[in-house]
Amino acid sequence: MALRVVFADDNFLVREGISALLTEAEDVELVDVVTDPAALLESVARYRPDAVLTDIRMPPTFTTEGIDAAKRIRADHPSIGVVVLSQYVEEDYAFDLLSEGVAGLGYLLKERVSQRDELLRALYDVARGGSVLDSRVVEGLLARKAQETRSPLPGLTDREREVLQELAAGRSNEATAKALFMSTRAVEKHISSLFQKLGLADESDVNRRVMAVLAFLEATGGPAGR
Repeated sequence: MALRVVFADDNFLVREGISALLTEAEDVELVDVVTDPAALLESVARYRPDAVLTDIRMPPTFTTEGIDAAKRIRADHPSIGVVVLSQYVEEDYAFDLLSEGVAGLGYLLKERVSQRDELLRALYDVARGGSVLDSRVVEGLLARKAQETRSPLPGLTDREREVLQELAAGRSNEATAKALFMSTRAVEKHISSLFQKLGLADESDVNRRVMAVLAFLEATGGPAGR
């Protein structure tokens, strides 16, 4: 069955362009397009889509309306996934979006929209209860903290920190091993150690990879880097 999507964006050109991309996808049904958060919440309640795609800044204040709507949708309709789109890397907004739970939520830069397969993959992932975090947002989080401190978390080794950064960027164990010139088994051991140190070893109902990043940021008072 086609993935049923509701899309919200106040910018006419962006709205038309993304709507065309979604409409052209054979496995997506664009059931409604709206321009503000109130209309978005009403549309979601009416159509009960599988996933929502929303801009982060919408009327009336053009600040966090998209994030606020995403949280409301996830609270009222936990089976509906939400991907929030942002024009720029806004680390604080990303952390705010995911800080209360990561299941069914995504944060992507609008530049990714041109890569339709990546956008569709994100929508399908959140619809299944997964999480999507743009790699550039992760890099921004890590780079900003790197300017403030060289010790992100006392309990993590330098190697574990490197593995966590690769993990946070969405890379698989195999890709992480290749990037860090390690064996896949070594990466698995480091990840297991990370989960243990961040109190996630026994988690089963959340995306532990994203939760590891959030716990890492929270423990340091913000983003961190190598």
